[in-house]
Amino acid sequence: MAALYLSKDASTDSRWGMELEAQAGEDSKAFGFSATAPNLAGANWLRQIGKADVSYLLPIGNGLTVQGGIFSSVIGYDSLYAKDNFNYTRPWGADNTPYLMMGVNVSYPFNKKITATAFVINSYSHLAHPNTVPSWGGQVAYSATERFTLKETTLIGPQQSDTAFEFWRFFSDTTAEWKRNPLTIAFEYQVGTEEVATGGSPRALWMAAQLPVHWAVHGPWSVTLRPEFAWDRDGRWTGFPQTIKAVTSTLEYRHAYRNTNTIVRIEHRYDDSRGKGGGFFYGAPVLPGVDGLTPTQQLLLAGVIFTFDSR
Repeated sequence: MAALYLSKDASTDSRWGMELEAQAGEDSKAFGFSATAPNLAGANWLRQIGKADVSYLLPIGNGLTVQGGIFSSVIGYDSLYAKDNFNYTRPWGADNTPYLMMGVNVSYPFNKKITATAFVINSYSHLAHPNTVPSWGGQVAYSATERFTLKETTLIGPQQSDTAFEFWRFFSDTTAEWKRNPLTIAFEYQVGTEEVATGGSPRALWMAAQLPVHWAVHGPWSVTLRPEFAWDRDGRWTGFPQTIKAVTSTLEYRHAYRNTNTIVRIEHRYDDSRGKGGGFFYGAPVLPGVDGLTPTQQLLLAGVIFTFDSR
């Protein structure tokens, strides 16, 4: 995957801001969609766009920022882009929650410790089109100390063609991060639920959690360990009813030169998927139309990330 971007922050000296990003590659083809809803018209070219928004800092109190377009998701600890994360591969919870949002958000810092954000967006997945009713939500970020930050984000809205309130999705994402050189420890817990508009109106449930631990060993070297689990009881998030456990370990080396940064990562990942729809594709079909599945898989990879940033 490759991306090219331009950005300008809104500030008291220059109140207009913007972000514009174009992307291409295999990793840009599979994000932003829903396992249960049809795609948005134009999704095939919209997925080649990352952030595309404008913002304005209003002179109200401590400064109210209004942002509209396609912007970074308020939900989640991880970015779509490996350069912004501790690991090369992403956790299950991240890949099944939005990386980007399409709509409008407003953010206001009440003081140095508390910032509140509210948003109205087109859908849980910005490239999906389950209906024409928007979803909405908000976040409260609390910096208890210079080292500890806590965020609570909620989202509510219909993600099915039937937009009756009883079928709306309710989603919560809680993250906590503690930093003290050379350690960064984070914890994220997600829970989502909705009644499915089918016979009997069964209730779907999703839970996921991760606990990444990042240690800057010495100079350009660092290591990260990330245990995680995800439970898609009814297959509404991943497409298959399954319980997943995974552990990812990463060794990283960084080299900065002028405006460039080169990141090399060696990573091992173990995934275990069980349940009615669990397992990973393995080998040829065992019978015509019946895929061969295995409950576990391991991955060993070497990844290289190159960035160039000029101000």
